[in-house]
Amino acid sequence: MEALGMIELNSIARGIEAGDAIIKTANVKLVGAYASCPGKYVVMVRGQVSAVKSAIEVGAKTSGKSLVNDILIANIHPQVFSALSQTTDFEPRGSAGIIETYSLATAVLVSDAAVKAADVDLIEIRLGRGLGGKAFIVLTGDVSSVKAAVEAAVVANKEDGMIAHTAVIPRISKEILNTLL
Repeated sequence: MEALGMIELNSIARGIEAGDAIIKTANVKLVGAYASCPGKYVVMVRGQVSAVKSAIEVGAKTSGKSLVNDILIANIHPQVFSALSQTTDFEPRGSAGIIETYSLATAVLVSDAAVKAADVDLIEIRLGRGLGGKAFIVLTGDVSSVKAAVEAAVVANKEDGMIAHTAVIPRISKEILNTLL
């Protein structure tokens, strides 16, 4: 079973240090590691659940007080990886859902919940670059599926309240959709 693990820090230097510790800890593959706004650093890895779990635990410990958030998603939906790398192959299906979060890790977590809950395609998961520390997800599907996916994301995040705003647009214009690609 493949998992995704992620740490989000409020220090670039500590983020690089934690990322190095993560990679050296277990047999995991780096998905991404980079600085984002405002001075945050994220590290994402994938692999077997036990390897990802131990790597993220070491990364979180190395992060110390700089840790903002950490997540482990076992049995990650494959669409999450393509949406993170902005390589999604999708056919617009009329309706669009947008989920805006305060935490980058939360965006990944709720994206997985949304795509598992309904027949939708993740278009993109945009993590904090030029967004003042926020992130957002764009997904497409028929109206009822998009509504169900957005609701599932909200429920998945009910505990920490890191969702800023959501929107369901029943017939998104091609012009606006193209600005999101």
